[in-house]
Amino acid sequence: MVESRRDPVTAAALARLYDVDMLEDPGDLDLYLALAARTGGPILELASGSGRLAVPLSEAGYEVTAVDLDGAMLDRLRERAHKAGAHAAERLTVVEADIVGLSVQGGAPFRLAILGLNSIMLLKSREAQRAAFETMARHLAPGGLAIVDVWLPAGEDLARYDGRLSLEYCRTDPETGLLVTKMASAQHQTGAGTVVLTAIYDETVQGRTPHKWIRQDELRLIGPDELRKMAQSAGFAIEVMAGGYDLEPISAHDERAIVVAQRRGRPRSAALV
Repeated sequence: MVESRRDPVTAAALARLYDVDMLEDPGDLDLYLALAARTGGPILELASGSGRLAVPLSEAGYEVTAVDLDGAMLDRLRERAHKAGAHAAERLTVVEADIVGLSVQGGAPFRLAILGLNSIMLLKSREAQRAAFETMARHLAPGGLAIVDVWLPAGEDLARYDGRLSLEYCRTDPETGLLVTKMASAQHQTGAGTVVLTAIYDETVQGRTPHKWIRQDELRLIGPDELRKMAQSAGFAIEVMAGGYDLEPISAHDERAIVVAQRRGRPRSAALV
């Protein structure tokens, strides 16, 4: 996640519930492992959240710097790294900071920079989103790779985002054993180019009064052309604009846009993944 202004108890609960959301694997880790094998380390992950990517990358042998503004998420990242063992934890550097204007000191320039799973959409302006690309460019060695992954809602989906509530899932939190029911709504704000997502989590043991947690995020929509222009303006050469984690070129019907771009400074590699 990118930012949090919640009280500590709520922040900790929502960080844990984010991991319940992620029990349904997005399927992107193999791509990042493949890109890491291509570039080598060190790796910079922006908006790292609870370590879903950073910890497996460190387990695979890469030096990883994980940056996030949400301290509760980073607490869970450290716990995940500890459970993975000293060999993983020793390769992880955790930084609590805003990714806009970030300056990470020391060490060699990064070879791979990751801004995964819609995180750039949590930045609330074009200027901030552009600044995220500039942060990656500033920290990458010449020839290093940046990858940004965003959701592309279809027009018919946006038309249905009118605030209605729907059941997203019922599942058990493996950490607490509690039954978690998630209701969600989306509100498309056409003039602002944003979608406001509201999630309502009820945690309970069957037959008891549930404990309710509410999370709200505003996502700034960003399309493939805008992604391309932001990357190029930050000094990147586009390798591929893909529509999925297999890095097949994007089509009009894809629900994701994934840009892989190389920081200018040496001849581009002919290989992708």
